Amino acid sequence: MKRRLLALATSMVLACGMTACGQKAEPAPASTEEAAEESVAEEVEEVEEETEEAEAAEMTDEEMAKICADLIDAIYVQERTDETDAQCEAAKAAWDALSDEAKEMVEGEEADPDYFGRDTGDASLDDPRNADEIGENEILVVSFGTSFNDSRAIDIKGIEDKIAAEYPDWSVRRAFTAQIIINHVQARDGEFIDNVDQALERAVANGVKKLLVQPTHLMHGAEYDELCDALANYEDQIETIYVSEPLLGEVGEDASAVNEDKELVAKAVVEAAVTDSEYNTLDEAKEAKTAFVFMGHGTSHTAKVTYSQMQTMMATLGYDNCFIGTVEGEPEETECQNVIAAAADAGYTNVILRPLMVVAGDHANNDMADPDDEESWYSQFVASEKFENVTCQIAGLGRIPAVQDVYLTHVGNALGEMNQD
Repeated sequence: MKRRLLALATSMVLACGMTACGQKAEPAPASTEEAAEESVAEEVEEVEEETEEAEAAEMTDEEMAKICADLIDAIYVQERTDETDAQCEAAKAAWDALSDEAKEMVEGEEADPDYFGRDTGDASLDDPRNADEIGENEILVVSFGTSFNDSRAIDIKGIEDKIAAEYPDWSVRRAFTAQIIINHVQARDGEFIDNVDQALERAVANGVKKLLVQPTHLMHGAEYDELCDALANYEDQIETIYVSEPLLGEVGEDASAVNEDKELVAKAVVEAAVTDSEYNTLDEAKEAKTAFVFMGHGTSHTAKVTYSQMQTMMATLGYDNCFIGTVEGEPEETECQNVIAAAADAGYTNVILRPLMVVAGDHANNDMADPDDEESWYSQFVASEKFENVTCQIAGLGRIPAVQDVYLTHVGNALGEMNQD
């Protein structure tokens, strides 16, 4: 069986070319689900015809691992094409054909053993929400996405479930903006999640007349802008399309511009962090010289001022031992070393790190909490030797009920405005 799987994967590499297969391609023209399935079946049939020759070849573990790595790199792209489904299948087939020793040798531009090998939880607990029979009214919840199954089921699905329960007369569907993540989940777990265009095409095919799009993004950043651009292409195919506010609402002009959304989220994430700590109150943590550091993603977009506004909000609420940081270090004061200095200079000797992100995915688990990565925030805080204790809480914003309620409020406001138009 393993030889057959390897032959399938090898033939896929030969069919699309070792280099060209991994290059980004232009999105394929839209097609029906039936046509897409036929296309994948034809690709697999062509591959199987070449298995006899591939089976005769003797390959080392290193060669087999290289084939798998190339196939993973081929789907580690942001564009979906008419070959994506077959490529995902081939990558998983190549992985399944490897011995345990060979799996540890998988290394490519983006590929590593964790791509298929890391246990991120049970994918069956999630719901891709990609069903048809939508009806005329749809709420499309758009997220960046995560390949971490536990976080996807708790954080993203948690938000979607709450919206669905609150608005039973509207069909709730899902779309992710990160095709890289969609491909990862599809190849590893066999879960098919729509990208934005697929979700919108599904809405059109199902005769949706009113479409409310609720982004789970933190702010009006680059991804929010790209989402709005994508929606503009469907304005003549759906009667009403309305985009709701992201989690933290309007950006505002400068660091002093805060709003109710930012206040609610600040209160919610701090309360959750204290609850998950050894302390009963934030003041008790402060007396123990413990600081909470909330790590966001960061952005070069003008919306990066949102992170500065969240720091202003913490100060306004009297949360003096709460600091905002970002992976990207934009804005500058949120860069890791600057946050380390700010917390140490304020006299705190203990630090609890927690993500300021909707999901607790790759950034939370790796960029924030990985003790084996010297560039992770955990490692940098420890290496600074300024703190007696550094711990991590790996939990996304999406699982916090009060944060889910902010999204519910945004949906309700948007529906009210839609009905007035």
